[in-house]
Amino acid sequence: MAVGKVWLVGAGPGDPGLLTLKGARALAGCDVLVYDYLASGAIVALAPPDCEKIYVGKKAGAHTLTQDEITQLIVKLGRAGRNVVRLKGGDVFVFARGGEEAQALHAAGVPFEIVPGITSAIAAPAYAGIPITHRDHNTSFSISTGHENPLKGSSSLDFAKLANPSQTIVFLMAMGNLAAIVDELRKHGIPGDKPVAIVREGTKPTQETLVATLDTIVAEVERTKFAAPAIVVIGDVVNEREAIRWFDNGPLFGKRVLVTRPAVRADDFSTRLWELGAEPIIAPTIAIGPPDDPAPANEAVDRVRTYAWIVFTSRNGVDAFFDRLSERGRDARAFADTKIAAIGPKTAEALAARGLRVDFMPSTFINEAVADGMLERTQPGDSVLLFRAQEARDVVPQTLRASGRNVTDVAAYKTCPVADPELAEKATNADILTFSSSSTVAGFIANVPDAASVCAGKIIACIGPVTAATAREAGLRVAVVADDFTIEGLVRALHNAVSV
Repeated sequence: MAVGKVWLVGAGPGDPGLLTLKGARALAGCDVLVYDYLASGAIVALAPPDCEKIYVGKKAGAHTLTQDEITQLIVKLGRAGRNVVRLKGGDVFVFARGGEEAQALHAAGVPFEIVPGITSAIAAPAYAGIPITHRDHNTSFSISTGHENPLKGSSSLDFAKLANPSQTIVFLMAMGNLAAIVDELRKHGIPGDKPVAIVREGTKPTQETLVATLDTIVAEVERTKFAAPAIVVIGDVVNEREAIRWFDNGPLFGKRVLVTRPAVRADDFSTRLWELGAEPIIAPTIAIGPPDDPAPANEAVDRVRTYAWIVFTSRNGVDAFFDRLSERGRDARAFADTKIAAIGPKTAEALAARGLRVDFMPSTFINEAVADGMLERTQPGDSVLLFRAQEARDVVPQTLRASGRNVTDVAAYKTCPVADPELAEKATNADILTFSSSSTVAGFIANVPDAASVCAGKIIACIGPVTAATAREAGLRVAVVADDFTIEGLVRALHNAVSV
């Protein structure tokens, strides 16, 4: 049996945007994922859907597997010919026992690669607005573990060297031994008024920062019940936090946002929410599937150049069209002189990615604007293909037909409700609920019949007035409606609404 390969990948400190490109490539190609407690769910989701996922998380007092068992597992999987990603929080080698795992793989003859990750020792303070180095405060920094190998019997930390008041001192995994560490630093000359910050859940929407001094930090931790996972930063650089704090002071920071769009379309919205410090709760209420009768769509693709215009009202329609075109061994040249209309910028971008420029896109991204614009650009008798959702509204075909256009209205795909028995609980845990189409509202109501009571007191945000009208008809109190009917517009509207 051929031997497989193991990639030891640092997942970074939590924000999925901090995963390296090489780490993302390794995840995309693995067939087994062995992942830690600190690995973000959004990063875990980058693995292929059919990938075997094995959770081996370790928290204080709660180990799924011992370290020896984890090492034996990845060796066994590699020997069995599997392509394995061992996903570790932070960096692979910074107090993460990746060195021991690499040694075991080498001894077993299993090929491996190391993919470094961004260590929380630097990233967590940075997200708290604390620079590890600053020319006004220090010329060096140290990173130490606060949780040494218990089998050693005594500490090997040299507090005489660590206790340099001109350097920044960083401790990982130190919460359990914080009092003893503080005592040692005080004994070795660090003044009691030296600033200290503890950053919990760094780079995540749940990030918290506790600032005190060496004299007061232990009492503050006890008073606030501050707990791991956390990074301890000691030094004058902590004083810079108030001036350059940037992540945890935005209006959306810490907000839990329910994302109901289809899973294949959730990434760009979720990424933007992460960047603003919000926590996306991925809960697709609809999925994209083939139409009930695919024959008309297939025939329309075959006859593409016979139409004067083709109108696309979503990226899904563009994807469905080109999937069919590809199955026929054809490409964008099939359009010939046919003109193209797109309802909005994302649809236009999807066409541009295939080498096509749109001839018309309305300034307002709704069907009514599409219909009005098409009337201005066509003549009675012109043939117009509408390639869109099976359940799309009739406003465009009715408007065009009423003015003598020859309209072929084709169901390119359909949206199907997604059954999610946990959706009500997810909505209950969210601060904000977002809807990007009327069908996402319908899918939500299908899963949560008592939606009005579940959503009481929460911010409900819709991508545009049509979606908002559907939500209100279902009894939901809509607080935010985007003026620009795009995901970017929805994010801006949310940001502005919660900033008030």
